[in-house]
Amino acid sequence: MKFTLKIWRQKNAKAQGHFETYKVDGISPDTSFLEMMDILNEQLVNEQIDPVNFDKGCKGKHSGPVSFDHDCREGICGACSLYINGRAHGPESGVTTCQLYMRKFKDGSTITIEPWRSSGFPIIKDLVVDRKAYDKILQAGGFISVNTGGVPDANAIPIKKEDADESMDAAACIGCGACAATCKNGSAMLFVAARVSSLALLPQGKIEGKRRAKAMVDTMDALGFGSCTNTRACEMECPKGITVAHIARLNREFLRAKLSE
Repeated sequence: MKFTLKIWRQKNAKAQGHFETYKVDGISPDTSFLEMMDILNEQLVNEQIDPVNFDKGCKGKHSGPVSFDHDCREGICGACSLYINGRAHGPESGVTTCQLYMRKFKDGSTITIEPWRSSGFPIIKDLVVDRKAYDKILQAGGFISVNTGGVPDANAIPIKKEDADESMDAAACIGCGACAATCKNGSAMLFVAARVSSLALLPQGKIEGKRRAKAMVDTMDALGFGSCTNTRACEMECPKGITVAHIARLNREFLRAKLSE
């Protein structure tokens, strides 16, 4: 298979970015998307491209290997945050970019690859964005700090199965940022809701529930993420299938916190 790749290139956070076009050929349908990017970078390195052209801002000139984020390549870490042909993580639903395979694209097609587009995720270089904002939101309240004693037996604290299952579904969030990148408002509500909901459903998390919801929402707002207007685009593009039902729970938890002030 062969493809034309239109890739966003940006030297650093302050530089003006632009698209550059590359050609790749001989790609197996069973090649993952990130493996295809590796092949492209090997091609660019082997061509011994002069990086001076990029420093001079010469558009259309190849500018060295493409920087992109990745880690586990197993759909666990959420680092492979790419916007592909106008969709977070690409055209297939329920997968991260590293789980996307080239057989999902038509042979000879053009693929446009961009970084996350959200004010909360500033571009560092090329396709790499700064996702520390999510870490700051978690630090604001996505944890349990009360003393719960020693490790109890698994069945020592009765929890309804439906609550346990829903908590685990929310905890499946990998914090990739697809929700904020997809939302027309750049809202991180689905991420925050998943973190709040996973704890709010468990007895260990109820103790700090009010403080947690308010602190995380306030931090999200302070970091420049937009407001939720219930378009459900976040739910559509979430690779782990997190539903907006968790946003409803977050709103209830936040309202309780405000009323108790």
